[in-house]
Amino acid sequence: MTRIPRAAVADLGVLSLLSLLAIAGYETSFGGFDFLLAAIAGLAVGTLAAVLGTLWRLGVLVTVLLGIALYFVVGTPFVMPEAALFGVLPSLTSLAGLAIGAVHGWADILTISAPVEAPAYVGAVPYAAASVVSLVGGRLVLRWLAVRRTPLRAAVLLIGPVLLFLSGILLGTDEAFLAAVRGVAFAAIALSWIAWRRGAQVETAGDGAARLRRRRLTGSATVVAGAVAIGAVAGLAVAPIAPDRFVLRDEVVPPFDPLEFPSPLAGFRQYTKDLAEEPLFTVSGLEPGDTVRLAAMDSYTGRLWNVAGPEQAAEDGGYAIVGTTLPEPELADLGSARSIEVDMLAYDDVWLPTVGYGSRLELLDAGSAERAGDVRYNAAAGTAVLTSGAAEGTRYRLESRTQREPDDQALADVPVAQLPLPIVENLPDVVAAKADEYAGEAASPIEQLRAIERALKTNGFLSHGLASDAVPSRAGHGADRLIELFTRTQMVGDAEQYAAAMALMARHLGYPSRVVMGYAPEVAEGADEVEVLGSDVTAWVEVPFEGVGWVAFRPTPDNVDVPQEQTPKPKSEPQPQVRQPPRAEQAEDELLTTVEIDDTDDQDRDRPFQLPAWAWAIIAGVGIPAAILLLPMLVVALAKRRRRAIRRRGAGDRQAAGAWEELVDRFAELGFEPPERASRLQTARTLERQLDEQGLAGVRTGEDGVRLVTLAATVDRDVFGGGDVAPTSIERRWSEADAAAAAVSAAGGRLRRLVSRYRLRRRRRDG
Repeated sequence: MTRIPRAAVADLGVLSLLSLLAIAGYETSFGGFDFLLAAIAGLAVGTLAAVLGTLWRLGVLVTVLLGIALYFVVGTPFVMPEAALFGVLPSLTSLAGLAIGAVHGWADILTISAPVEAPAYVGAVPYAAASVVSLVGGRLVLRWLAVRRTPLRAAVLLIGPVLLFLSGILLGTDEAFLAAVRGVAFAAIALSWIAWRRGAQVETAGDGAARLRRRRLTGSATVVAGAVAIGAVAGLAVAPIAPDRFVLRDEVVPPFDPLEFPSPLAGFRQYTKDLAEEPLFTVSGLEPGDTVRLAAMDSYTGRLWNVAGPEQAAEDGGYAIVGTTLPEPELADLGSARSIEVDMLAYDDVWLPTVGYGSRLELLDAGSAERAGDVRYNAAAGTAVLTSGAAEGTRYRLESRTQREPDDQALADVPVAQLPLPIVENLPDVVAAKADEYAGEAASPIEQLRAIERALKTNGFLSHGLASDAVPSRAGHGADRLIELFTRTQMVGDAEQYAAAMALMARHLGYPSRVVMGYAPEVAEGADEVEVLGSDVTAWVEVPFEGVGWVAFRPTPDNVDVPQEQTPKPKSEPQPQVRQPPRAEQAEDELLTTVEIDDTDDQDRDRPFQLPAWAWAIIAGVGIPAAILLLPMLVVALAKRRRRAIRRRGAGDRQAAGAWEELVDRFAELGFEPPERASRLQTARTLERQLDEQGLAGVRTGEDGVRLVTLAATVDRDVFGGGDVAPTSIERRWSEADAAAAAVSAAGGRLRRLVSRYRLRRRRRDG
């Protein structure tokens, strides 16, 4: 078994330290140092695979397969401990997470708002990166640098840690984590290591050589110190400020597109008509006066208000993937805290009801771990989305703070915040005219907006278009519906029309505005849990004020007594009587019989047998690790079988030589070190000497007592004798070679035999 030299151990330690310094840059993405445990585990896994590959003399392919196996076997408790069996063993969920995280985690980490906390498999990114760099670097240290230890080769080995350093920058945020300190420390260690390698090349014999080596080391140390000092000063002087820092997350658009879903405001009447008395969800933790937010819409096309898509998203960045920790809004004056729990009943949509502006959101229902990565959050709007859908059984906890709303006197001198919002299209002229009329001579923005709110609320009437309402009210908030709202004798509508109209009026006056849809349930003092019904649905308008945040306006009137229009009745004129045909006894629809077709049997026949989920979990949990361990063994076994078949073909002398080559390869696969260029007799003596050194001298003969040197001499006579080799002689050579290899394999121990099954060696021909 090959030994690891001390110099190589020091090299591995330096590479691991540099990699750890480099990967610390991920702190800005993860918002803490929890990921370092996974990174350290990755460094250990990659280094261990490289060391074992060297000790067991494994090839590159087998060493890589060993590293992959260790990656999956070891990673669960460090990356996804909550999915581990008994705390440490891999499960189907953790194995899938390790695979998905290594492939897709890089993209997810760019689209998740920092700090990255979900999905759980994102922790596989630093784990996989450290594993790959340490495996490649360790392999080069032990098999390439050990052959010729030069400063140039040592510098090549720095490529891996440098790439890790760059990945920490590119996958991070605008705020760098100790960039100057880490950079200087990285450069100092790297340059000192290369200088030490340079000094190590000096011959050590004699006093003159020792003085020369000291001078070179002293000179190298001086150069390193000067470079570090200059680099530190220059780095601090020209370090880019945060807005100029290039990170990939600033170049990536979040994948969630709200335009793929219907506008929430377009389904307003469904709540008031079909779900009016239906419990949608329950909320605990509400206080009197709280309203529940559902969606904030800031884009109008002339047909409807909708949430802006990724291309139109304002400076808030739209909806981004988040973990349990939610980002804070840039423009808000937050007040009292709320801690609510929501339990879905009849509600079925992707928009999550929230209160205020959230700081932490945690799914609580079954399967929440798998759906944690489906949460999207817009910090500026204070609204959240669950892309996989929130239906009955969905439960989550939200911690948030509500927006303070100062009185109008405090806002008298406060200007409206000029935020970039999508342009309003197809604004009806009558809406613009009414905005100017209602705003009147008011001077300040808050006075103009309150005047519009007051005019709509006092001059309009409320009607949901139900049969019980005094007058009909058409649904919708497109341009035609809003024109109808202001051109009829009386303004009649509900929160959908009034909120849509006021938001357009504010836009006409040059004020950013948005329509917010949500619920306004009645919350009694000290109520533990509130049941939200469909009839609690409402909508309001929000306008941002500088240093204050988005202030709410509620223009929907409360008055439902719409005055009836008096129209004269037409005079009735007598009509001649006409005999009517006899009435049918049965309606036409009653003549048809409904036939129900039961396709249950057909479905059962299509699926005659199904395994339960726990059975698939056990099969996958056992099968995947088994495949990782057994498939490489199968590939190597097939390659060995093909190698043996090739050597058994050809002329007699070649088959005899093939028996010897097969024997030497099997010895090499068992951990022995036959010389690469030697005669058969020299190879036989070398192998017998190694058998003596390992205490296996008593098993160096085959079943007929043939020594390796005797078998080598016999094969030499067959090859160089000049005559044909009889088939019986060929079979004897192969049986002797097989017997000798089998005897050594049996005496070498179970571990050596197991490792040999993963090793494949094609030895060069002997001289």
